[in-house]
Amino acid sequence: MALHPTLKATYASRAETATHPLTAHLFKLMGLKASNLCLSADVPTARELLYFADKIGPSIVVLKTHHDMVSNWDFHPQTGTGARLASLARKHGFLIFEDRKFGDIGNTVEMQYTGGSARIIEWAHIVNVNMVPGKASVTSLANAASRWFERYPYEVRTSVTVGTPTADDSDDPDSSTRGDDANDDVKNVRRIDEGRKGSIVSVTTVTQQYEPANSPRLSKNMAGGDEVLFAGIEEAPLTRGLLILAQMSSQGNFMNKEYTQACVEAAREHKSFVMGFVSQESLNSEPDDDFIHMTPGCQLPPEDEERNGGVHGDGKGQQYNTPQKIIGVCGADIVIVGRGILKAGDPQEEAERYRSKAWKAYLERVR
Repeated sequence: MALHPTLKATYASRAETATHPLTAHLFKLMGLKASNLCLSADVPTARELLYFADKIGPSIVVLKTHHDMVSNWDFHPQTGTGARLASLARKHGFLIFEDRKFGDIGNTVEMQYTGGSARIIEWAHIVNVNMVPGKASVTSLANAASRWFERYPYEVRTSVTVGTPTADDSDDPDSSTRGDDANDDVKNVRRIDEGRKGSIVSVTTVTQQYEPANSPRLSKNMAGGDEVLFAGIEEAPLTRGLLILAQMSSQGNFMNKEYTQACVEAAREHKSFVMGFVSQESLNSEPDDDFIHMTPGCQLPPEDEERNGGVHGDGKGQQYNTPQKIIGVCGADIVIVGRGILKAGDPQEEAERYRSKAWKAYLERVR
């Protein structure tokens, strides 16, 4: 069977053709940071979670969380743990993936996603679903995200500038519509008639822009200073994304081929919401498929033993693979690493080792 085109396409080229705004943003981040690493931050306290998000943030493009295992999660919508994670995500340039694995009837997963004390949709760019209850769970989450987006509070910013126009202002037919995300530009021009010839003496420009009410461009961070935004990339789109849990790395799991195929079908039916899969291999098979794939169970042997052998399981059903196999052989896009980094003597240095190995495997794949 011929290789799917996405296996040889660069992340930069896939960013240009991606139909999901968050997928395009993520591919851009990957190219900018030369990283296809996700940290699975499975830690018991909010303090540890925020610490690792800050220290490992420069090496990753995705931070995977389990908010319900954090004993002192602060649920305040503006200053709580989720809000502080979102601030760190902007600072270091990564997306937040809450590994909630929604797995209930449609009405229940909608409420779990948008309501409750956690209000996951407010701070997590990405969530995932275990599709055992059927395709309705995907449809319900998509509808919930759409309604949330429509109700999201926006502020209208109006600015007025007065000045003397240049020759470019009068000659440029598009000058009246300039501005960053401007929805409406109105120019009032005063002229003094000089016989048959008029001259412009001043221009007043009124610009209206619509931005999310809690955009970092309109707000301050927890320390009271200007919000920091990772250099080289714009703010992440407000659009939310879903990953479907299509395959697992745990030994003896029940996700058979029929289940995985149903996951792929559901993804194709909801391309405006589904970004891709948590899987063990690339599931892109149709010409129009361009789903992103994230694979857990990634581990490297200790640096001094790297030449001698592979990696094994954790004795609890988890099976491990190297970045080279996950990215280079199985065709995944992002490796998910947890304990391999968190338990290291120097987590920052180890995160860089994983990032380097995973990125090298990607470069070799697309040659």
